[in-house]
Amino acid sequence: MDTNRSTRIIAYWIFLGIAMLIIQVLLGGITRLTGSGLSITEWKPIMGTLPPLNETEWQQSFQQYQKIAQFKYINSHFTLPDFKFIFFWEWFHRLWARLISVVFLIPFIYFIVKKYFQKWMINPLIILFLMGAMQGAIGWIMVKSGLNDENVYVNHIRLAIHFIAAMILICYTLIFGVMITIKSEQRIVNVSLKKFTVTIICLLAVQLLYGAFMAGLKAAKTAPTWPDINGNYFPKMFNGNIVDDLFFNPITIHFIHRLFAYILLILIFVWWNKAKQINSSSVFSTLLKVPPILVLVQVLLGIFSLINSTKIVIGHFGIFEWLAQLHQFIGMLLLLSFVANLYLIRSKK
Repeated sequence: MDTNRSTRIIAYWIFLGIAMLIIQVLLGGITRLTGSGLSITEWKPIMGTLPPLNETEWQQSFQQYQKIAQFKYINSHFTLPDFKFIFFWEWFHRLWARLISVVFLIPFIYFIVKKYFQKWMINPLIILFLMGAMQGAIGWIMVKSGLNDENVYVNHIRLAIHFIAAMILICYTLIFGVMITIKSEQRIVNVSLKKFTVTIICLLAVQLLYGAFMAGLKAAKTAPTWPDINGNYFPKMFNGNIVDDLFFNPITIHFIHRLFAYILLILIFVWWNKAKQINSSSVFSTLLKVPPILVLVQVLLGIFSLINSTKIVIGHFGIFEWLAQLHQFIGMLLLLSFVANLYLIRSKK
C-alpha cells in the first residue's frame, strides 16, 4: 500500500482517538457536576457494559447505592427515577471508555495485518493502549474512595490524579499524531523558546492540578468573589500544616489557582510576542496564534464560573455547570496547543 496513504489513514485514526478522549474527560466533568460518579458501586469491565435491564435489577443497583454515605447524607430523598438519572451519566462515561478501547484495538489489529504501520510506530501504540487501560484502573480507585459510610464525594486527590493521567494520555496521543503529520521542514529551531514552552507547560500542569482540586472540593462556592477572595486579596491561607494548606485548604487552593492564572496570562502573551517574530514555518505561524486566544477565554470563563457558583442547584445543570464545563474544556485545549507547539520547536537541527 502507498506509504503516504497509510500514514494519512493512521493519522485520521489517531486524531479520532484524541477527540474521543477529550469527550471522555468532558463526560467525566458532567458526571462530577451532576453528582453521578458514585451511582455505580461495582466495577465490571465486561458485564458492566449493559445497564440494568429490568425493574428488579434497577432496584438492586439502587439498594447498593443506598448503602453509601452520599445517599444517606445528601440524596436520601432520591426516588428510583432520580437514581436512574445519575446512573445514566456514570454508565455512559464508562461505556464511552469501552468504546474508545474498541475504536483503538480493532483498527490496530487491522493495520498490523495490512502492514500500514512503520516499524517505529508499534511500541508507542502499545504503550498508548496500556496507558488507557491504566486510566480505567485509576478511575475505579478514585470511585472506591467514595464508596463508604463516611465520604459523600470521591477523594479530590484521586480525582486530580485521574484527570492529570487522562491529560498525559491525551498529550502522548497528540505527540504521536503530530509526529506522523508534521514534516521535518515545518519545524523550527529555537532553544530559548523551547525552554520557555516547557516552562509554560509545567505551570499549566500545576494549574490544571489545582483546578481539579477546586472541582473535587467543590471549592468555588467557598469564595465566590472576584477579584478578591471573600474580601481579601491575601486571605489567611496557612494554618501551620503545609501539606494540609497546599492540598486540602479550599482558600489556599483558591489563591494558588487564581495566582497561576494571572502568571500564565502574562507569560503566554510574552511567549506569543517572542514566537511571532519567527516566520520560517507556516504551520508554527498559524499555531502560535491559538494560545493567547485560549488563555483569555479561559480566564474569563474562570471568573464567570466563580461568581456564578452560588447558583448551584443539586440535580440541575445550570449556568455554573455550563461555565465550569467550558472552563475545563478550554483549559485542556490550551495545554494541547502548547504540547503541539513544543513538538514544532526543536532545540537543535
